[in-house]
Formats: sequence, C-alpha cells, structure tokens
Amino acid sequence: MATEVADLEKSNEGFIRGLGLLDSTMIVAGSMIGSGIFIVSADIARQTGSAGGLLLTWIITGLLTVFAALSYGELAAMMPKAGGQYVYLRESYSPLWGFLYGWTLFLVIQTGTIAAVAVAFARFLGVLVPSISPTAWIVPPINLTGGYAVSLSVQQAVAVALIIFLTVLNMQGLKLGKIIQNVFTSAKTLSLLILIVLGLFIGGAAGTFSANFANLFEPQNAALIKPDFGFLPEVSVGGGLFSLIVVFCVAQVGSLFSSDAWNNITFTAGEVKNPQRNIPLSLALGTGLVISLYILANFAYLATLSLAQIQSAPEDRVATLALNTIFGTGGAVVMAIAIIISTFGCNNGLILAGARVYYAMAQDNLFFKATAKLNKNRVPAVALILQCVWSCLLVLPRTRSGKFTPEGYEDYGNLYGMLLDYVVFAVLIFYILTIIGLFILRQTRPDAERPYRAFGYPIIPAVYIAAATVISLVLLFYKPQTSLPGLAIVLSGIPVYFFWKNLSGKSNITQS
Repeated sequence: MATEVADLEKSNEGFIRGLGLLDSTMIVAGSMIGSGIFIVSADIARQTGSAGGLLLTWIITGLLTVFAALSYGELAAMMPKAGGQYVYLRESYSPLWGFLYGWTLFLVIQTGTIAAVAVAFARFLGVLVPSISPTAWIVPPINLTGGYAVSLSVQQAVAVALIIFLTVLNMQGLKLGKIIQNVFTSAKTLSLLILIVLGLFIGGAAGTFSANFANLFEPQNAALIKPDFGFLPEVSVGGGLFSLIVVFCVAQVGSLFSSDAWNNITFTAGEVKNPQRNIPLSLALGTGLVISLYILANFAYLATLSLAQIQSAPEDRVATLALNTIFGTGGAVVMAIAIIISTFGCNNGLILAGARVYYAMAQDNLFFKATAKLNKNRVPAVALILQCVWSCLLVLPRTRSGKFTPEGYEDYGNLYGMLLDYVVFAVLIFYILTIIGLFILRQTRPDAERPYRAFGYPIIPAVYIAAATVISLVLLFYKPQTSLPGLAIVLSGIPVYFFWKNLSGKSNITQS
C-alpha cells in the first residue's frame, strides 16, 4: 500500500485519487444491486395487479433514478469533495441541513442498509450451509419488551463477521477496496445477465410471456391499499385516476429502495481521478446500466412466470421461483449463489463509501474528532470502525411479532428492517432537497465553475422534484406509520447538531 500512497495523486483533503471511471461506475452499480431486484417484484405485482403495472413501476423508478443522477452530476463536478451529498446540502442551505443528512445516514440509512444486506448474505449462505440458521442460537433471544428482543444466532454472527471482514479490508487502503468492488460488481452483473437470458430464452419458451402481455394492464388479484388515516379512501388500480396515482406511488417504495445508493460515489469524490469528469459520467453510466438490467430482469420474470405466480412467490423470492421453473429444485442453489455474490459486493461498496461522509462531518467539527483523521493507508479508519460497530449492533435487536413457526419458535423480525421502512420517506426528501439545491446554487453562485451542467436543466431536475414530491406526499398520508417516524429520525438530529456545534466551540466549515 505504501507504493499506492507514494505514486498516486493526493487530493487537497489527503485522500489518494485512485478511482478511475471504471472503478467509479462499479461503485455506483455495485452499491445499487443488492437483493431487492430478486424479491420486491412480488409486492409490486400485488399492488399494481398487472404485468404492465409491474413493468411501468420499474420504468418510472428507472427514469427518476437516472434523472436524479444526471442532476447530481453538476453538483458533483462543482464540489468534488469527500462527503458528496452532505457537502451539497451544506452549501445549498446551511450546515444544519448537511448534518441532518449525515446524521440520518449514520443512524439508519447507510448502517441499517449494511446490516440488512449482511443478514441477506448470511440467509442465502444458509441455503448452501444449513447450519447457518436464524434459529441456531449462540445467545438465545432475550425479550426486552412485548415488542423487542436481542439475540445472536449463527445467521446473525455470520452477518456481523461479514461487516467486520469488509471493514478491515477497506482499512488497508483504497486499492484493495476497489479491487473487491470491481470483481464482485462484475460477477453479480454477469449473474443478473444470465438470469435475464435464461428467463427470456428458456423460460419464455413456455408461452407465459405472450399470456402475460395479452392482458398487459388488466387487473388481476390487485391488493387493496388501505390508508393509515381513516378519512382517506381505500384504493386499488381499478378505482380511477386518484387511485391509480396512489397505487403507483406506494408501489415505488420497493423499486426505489432497490435502486438506491447510486449517490454513494459522491461520498468518495476526494478519491476519484479527474472527478469533474468521472463522477458525472459514472453516475449516468452506473444508473443507466443497473436500471436497464432491472427492467430486463422483470421481463425475464414475466417470460417465465404467470402474474399470479409472481404475486404469490414463496417469501417473495421471485427470481428463485423463476430459476426453479427452469432448473427444478436446483434453481434455489443457483439463485443463492448469485445473491451471495451480489450482497457481498453491495456491502463492500456501502462500507467503503459511507465512512467518507462521517469524515467530512468531523472535518466540520460536527462529528467525533477522531473520524476526521486518515490512517497510513489514507483512508478514514476510525470512521470505518465506528460505522462497523453501529452496523453490527443493528444486526442484534429483534422485533417480536407474537407469531410462531410450525416448529414452535417465536417468529422474530429485524429492527433495522423497520427502521429502513421509516427512512424511505426521509431519503426521498433529501434527494428532493438536494436537487432543489441545484436551482438555488444556479442563482446564488452563477459564476461558480461548473465543468458539467445538468443534462436537460431545468426540465429534467424539475420533473424529478415534482414526481418525487407527489410520491412523498402519498406516503405521508397513506403510510404515516412509516413516514412520520422517518421524519422523526431526521428531526432528532437537530438537538444533536447544536450539541456538537456548542461542544466544538468553533466551526471548520468553509464555503466552496
């Protein structure tokens, strides 16, 4: 690693600029592709009630994701600093807004996702190694209240071990982290391509595709969406324009979450070569690649399975059911291997990128001072360790459902899963605010250097803001049990911000 530090260009912040365009694109794509694409289509199919609705949901998500990425490109080229979106919010509004994003990222968004992806890795590794079981207890569940418990199963222990292992690897320097990212992103992209080819050309031979498309938008077993507020009407796809808008907004939750984390490359801006060019390009290329694969994967599902089969897939594992249809029972093993590869690479990207935000916050005296330091390998080791510890802790708490498995075990859920449901709304709000910041900075800093200007400005950014705002409002009124706690998590950062600001007694924040 000493050679890497000596030979490569350093940024003003002390990082090593070791990420080229390919590496950056791999971080975008690798952070996006986890396990969601293999699962969430079942719920989307139930909500939209048609093959056309399933595809349209993913197409809308794809357009919104690419529109957001194209808009972020201008901000990334304008402010190529470690911390990315944290910096954009700080510069567009105030340090408080940047902190609220970084606080929520650390508390739940990044760390909760790391925990969730690690457990998904362990769960599918358990398909190959049955001893990695969620009920093989190292520390049996300790019930804390009627709704919560803590435990350590073999499955949880494997998840914790994965987080620690990838954190240690990323502490060795950027070069090793990017090699892991490139290898595993390439492998899981290939896995997804194979799934698509098998579904379209082998699964499609049964004629399911033509049957699904003969009734493209005809509702079949569409779920009734019940609002949490009693004064709002229940809706389904056949209920008129208002109902249709609500259904598609609610359906976006799964597909948007599966397409999230594309912004992580902005966190590592201090380590990208020629960031003014490579970050905007990697955002466009990475999101374009993944969204294309996601839409094609759903065509593959519809070529292999009937809509009813997608809606009723066991444990929502649509991809596993598709491969079982093609290969028989061996499909579950093939799918497990693909998801193991996918989740390993996804978590590496999340761990690598997330620590850079906490580093940037500490540079502004808004986080633990030790996280503002780089180790001898020019990576924020303390920030990586802190992220690791909190992510591992989020693996341990459990939620209690009061239900029991056929074997007599209580059916425990994961606390991070509930937290992630809470912050989907908050994540969307931060995306909207960041893109509004693009308009603000055009007015407040018209003469600032902009090596890349947002494609389609002002129409494309405005379309994203309008569409994402509609989705957020629908979630706020139809899903307040998840959106309001998400908002509360964000707002909990306000007193913490003033605590840190008063504790430091000064600020290192400088305008770009």
